[in-house]
Amino acid sequence: MDRSQKTELVSHMREALQQAKVVVVTQQLGLSVAEATTLRRQMREAQAEFKVLKNTLAQIAVKDTPLEGMSSLFKGPTAIAFSQDPVGAAKAAAKFAEKNDKLVIIGGFMDGQLLSPAAVKALATLPSLDELRSTLIALVMAPATKLAILAKEPAARLARVLSAKGAV
Repeated sequence: MDRSQKTELVSHMREALQQAKVVVVTQQLGLSVAEATTLRRQMREAQAEFKVLKNTLAQIAVKDTPLEGMSSLFKGPTAIAFSQDPVGAAKAAAKFAEKNDKLVIIGGFMDGQLLSPAAVKALATLPSLDELRSTLIALVMAPATKLAILAKEPAARLARVLSAKGAV
């Protein structure tokens, strides 16, 4: 990779990381091609990206940005997962790391704060934004549904009594 390609990669990563809601830094030791492909597929399903990047390039990408505190995490064979969904990348990384010990979560970054591995795993247990929306809609709709059922119940009882009288 020549200097211009590295410069382009760094600027692309800087922009992508600054737009991301959450960034997860992992160490990946000895992932096979099949395992890496599976991980990338799971990341795509979670609307997240997974990039293996040289530590020096990653440190340059976060330099002079709000993400600069993450530069201490870039040691060893690291990879970065990031997403627009506040829990997408964390969920996908934690799910894969749970089943495969070749991927280790070493930290993350969200809302201007550096996250510990435990905080990233806790973030992964939270429901996604879509799940929260569906739960909220169900809670709002429940009283109306119960009211509709209660309103039609007396008429239904009367119809059942009349039906039973007519059958005798």
